[in-house]
Amino acid sequence: MARKSRESENTQRIRGRFQATSRGFGFLTPEGLESKENDYFIPPKETGGAWDGDTVEAVLLPPDPLDQGRQTARVVRVAQRANRTVVGVLRRRGREVWLQPTSDKLHEPIKVLGRLHGVGAGERAAVEMKSYGSAKLPPTGALRETFGREGTREAATASVLYQNGIDEEFPPAVLAEAAAAPQEVEPEALAGRLDLRERTIITIDGEHSKDLDDAVSLWLDGEGRRVLGVHIADVSHYVTPGSALDGEAFQRGTSVYFADKVIPMLPVELSNGICSLNPRVDRLSLTCLMTLSPAGEVVEHSVHKSVIRSAERMTYENCNKLLAGGDAALEERYGHILPMLRDMHALSRQLERLRRLRGGLDLETSESEILCDGNGRPVDIVARRQGESEKLIESFMLLANETVAKHLFDRHKPAVYRVHEKPTSDKAEGLKTQLAPFGYAFQEADNFTLQKILDDARDKPEAPIISTLVLRSLMKARYDVQNLGHFGLAAKYYCHFTSPIRRYPDLMVHRILTRVIEDGPAGEGRTMPWEKGLAAAAQRAAGQSSEREIAAQNAEREIEKFYMAEYMAAHLGETMAGAVSGVTKFGLFIMLPSGVEGFLSVSDLPGDRWHCDDARMNLRGEHTGRTFSFGMALEVVCVAAEAGSGEISFRLAGEEMPEARPLREAPREAPRVKAKDRGRSPARSKPPRHRAGKGGRRRH
Repeated sequence: MARKSRESENTQRIRGRFQATSRGFGFLTPEGLESKENDYFIPPKETGGAWDGDTVEAVLLPPDPLDQGRQTARVVRVAQRANRTVVGVLRRRGREVWLQPTSDKLHEPIKVLGRLHGVGAGERAAVEMKSYGSAKLPPTGALRETFGREGTREAATASVLYQNGIDEEFPPAVLAEAAAAPQEVEPEALAGRLDLRERTIITIDGEHSKDLDDAVSLWLDGEGRRVLGVHIADVSHYVTPGSALDGEAFQRGTSVYFADKVIPMLPVELSNGICSLNPRVDRLSLTCLMTLSPAGEVVEHSVHKSVIRSAERMTYENCNKLLAGGDAALEERYGHILPMLRDMHALSRQLERLRRLRGGLDLETSESEILCDGNGRPVDIVARRQGESEKLIESFMLLANETVAKHLFDRHKPAVYRVHEKPTSDKAEGLKTQLAPFGYAFQEADNFTLQKILDDARDKPEAPIISTLVLRSLMKARYDVQNLGHFGLAAKYYCHFTSPIRRYPDLMVHRILTRVIEDGPAGEGRTMPWEKGLAAAAQRAAGQSSEREIAAQNAEREIEKFYMAEYMAAHLGETMAGAVSGVTKFGLFIMLPSGVEGFLSVSDLPGDRWHCDDARMNLRGEHTGRTFSFGMALEVVCVAAEAGSGEISFRLAGEEMPEARPLREAPREAPRVKAKDRGRSPARSKPPRHRAGKGGRRRH
């Protein structure tokens, strides 16, 4: 039925973000509203020239009786453009050069203006948009960057970094300041610091980590009580407000880690040098000393500017072996710290139990570790789980972060908190729907209810599925100057204090702590002159760091796909065990035990007509009744893998090989199938693995 005339449209304008799809239509999410019920459908001919991500204004269209009352709107104005630069592949049309965007949400090719010397067709490139086109004129842009030949991992990686504003190179002014930093602690820097150089303090990190920003210690005080020390590199001593180093660190927000590479927030002279808590050398630090009761609760604490000298640079692997026992050579080598290490292990388990008792969620997650050869090529991919030493460090860092957050909150001082809010009612309802087919029900999505579901599913076949669904139902953690608590950890106070080498919010917390320490008792209960300026700086840092964390995570995940596809290209035709990690009407996403994920097109399933049941997260054959469900184990064969796109295709093992066809015929993005979109089955998007880039530390 034809739509009613324009005269009958609602003239009230709706403002929001336009989300394009690969099939020409889109959705409008009104400003301030995230629930799927508030989205408006934008038909292909009603997009008004809007591109994906644009802020637009739209008017409501009359409902189409054939469309079950779906809210439909027409874009009437683009208020703000989101795509200032666009990445794609250069193509030639006669003497003209055009850029075909790599994103299938951006459909129109862009005419590249100006003279192009030494630039060939088939290269990945970025253009700065000059015009977004009209009914008669194409969009145009000026060439800004080239990344190399399309189809290569290197070009794809460089373009993703560019798109996310991640620069591998530091500006000259930043490098100059880094080069001028001292190579060892200067005597004058020791004034007023707590001297802990005679204490036994160790670092525990990944084998290949070079930016060691935390160290730990454990001793007994005069009353026989345990005193846990968490000692964090005093980056704020070397990176001062207003410096080029500080400006660059603020812009970057975080270090970026993928495969065998790191793009640091700070130049290596600092991150791997004077700031890194390297063994057997003096280093400046901020120390949080926590005196613990026999039950493991913090009964006293203090925060100090300090100087330490790490006794050992321990690795997770060696620590895990020592805690497991039976390695005589290691026990002899580290005999001087082994008793402390065992006491630390006992304490970490005690702290873990306390977190569970108060409602902290115990989500079993793993991450993929991509192993590369000397030339940076992926040679293996393995699933990596936390060992006892990783859990030990995590427990100590969590406790220090909570203690410091409470320290600042109780003194009414500015802070950058790490906040994690309770799931929204929309997310809770979505989780109820997804868990129902598995026989799990709940009323309130609180900590204890969600943990009971996880506990009930433990050791059952569906346990990984349930854990994934709960994880995807949670809100995203972010930074804020308001103390809103941390739902996942069941922590009333929480901040990031422990990684200032690689996270800007931690650096801000250090600056504030330093002023509080220097004020001493005189600052208690008073508003000090410095607070207004640092409060404003904390506000800016919270917003910027939240944005840059998302950009870093997006880049890490996209680049990881390129490495995985390059690795899988060497394993075409091999049969592998996998499981269904996502279900869409287009087909199935299959995840291997290593974390590699690929797509199995519905056209490659055995001959039948397949129907997608979003609520039960399965595909069901109309004639055979055969069902493919989320979490189902399958044997698959890898039939295609493209390093330049990160796309991997599977077919079922034992089925005839499908006819050869371009990999891109498999849909790169199934419209509206992600868990966050419209409550559908959690296709495509894998659960976040909380990569920290330092041997698996989680991003809480």
